[in-house]
Amino acid sequence: MPHLDPFNVPEFRLPFDNSKDPAGDRANAEATAWAVDRGLIEAGASEQFAGIGFGHLAARVSRDAPYERLLLLSQWMAWSFVLDDQHDLLIRVGRVRDWQPISDAITRHVCDDERTGAPRPAPDNPLVASFAELCDGILAGMTPLLQGRYRRHVPRVLRSLDEEAANRLPGHRPTVEEYVLTRRHSSQLLPMMDMVEADQGIEVPEEVHRSPALRELLWSAIDVISWGNDVFSLPKEYSCGDTNNLAALLADWHGLTLPEAVGAVEQRIHDRVGEFRAAARDLPRALDALGVTDPAARTAVEHRVRGYEDWMIGADLWQRHDCTRYRDERFAAGLEAAYTRPDLVSVA
Repeated sequence: MPHLDPFNVPEFRLPFDNSKDPAGDRANAEATAWAVDRGLIEAGASEQFAGIGFGHLAARVSRDAPYERLLLLSQWMAWSFVLDDQHDLLIRVGRVRDWQPISDAITRHVCDDERTGAPRPAPDNPLVASFAELCDGILAGMTPLLQGRYRRHVPRVLRSLDEEAANRLPGHRPTVEEYVLTRRHSSQLLPMMDMVEADQGIEVPEEVHRSPALRELLWSAIDVISWGNDVFSLPKEYSCGDTNNLAALLADWHGLTLPEAVGAVEQRIHDRVGEFRAAARDLPRALDALGVTDPAARTAVEHRVRGYEDWMIGADLWQRHDCTRYRDERFAAGLEAAYTRPDLVSVA
């Protein structure tokens, strides 16, 4: 990897408005307490964990949701950060094979009852047990249509983590295009977007959901969020040799310095936002071409597009103002966060 020269995080100038649910502070504190109670983090470092600001991110992307749903989203986000950190820890210490039983148990829980309806055994690991608790609550608040999407998206997230682990094997370097496809899922955004749509009462019909016009809007939004996060997290990932980062890959493939690569990411984000806005302007025509005349369906699509805008600007503002994760000295030095339980995956 190229030398880590100092760089400034650009102002990405996302042309969207954002406001924040005032319950974000409360949700952040209660989600932190939940993570401690479920044994996901070291209790003595709960303040550092709370600094991630998952409750604040939830408050930026799911405003005016019932508080219990905002809290559930905050807890899911807290769990997802633990999931990501634990997976990263196993890669670093050469125990990535220990991940498969965790991944399999999570996949069984989210999928098996859909296929068989059979009772599921009680999970015997805190990471799996807390997932099962959250998953059951999440599905209970979803329509069957959204349940199906959520059930598809969670296993895809887990597969993308395997793909990123493979990217870190000696001698392997994904292309930028390969990385972008994987990152769309390793961002973990798809299940969270499903949750927000359920909480906001948004239900886009499946044939519209699968249309090229809506898929382009989705991937544009996820790319903008993911690439921006790659800039914020670059010092941490660089310090531990993790090349699953757009800036690092652009530098490596094109011979750029990291500041130059950050500038290239900034331009890509600018271009992707432009593509998103163009697709959004063209959406009424695309819906007409699909024969979507139902006012409820068209309104749901409009609300979804607004939700994507909330995600893009909300994630950016969260990283700039609500989140200490990428500024923490231990994390930026490539060390495990103080709240990380090194034995969590092996706990039975």
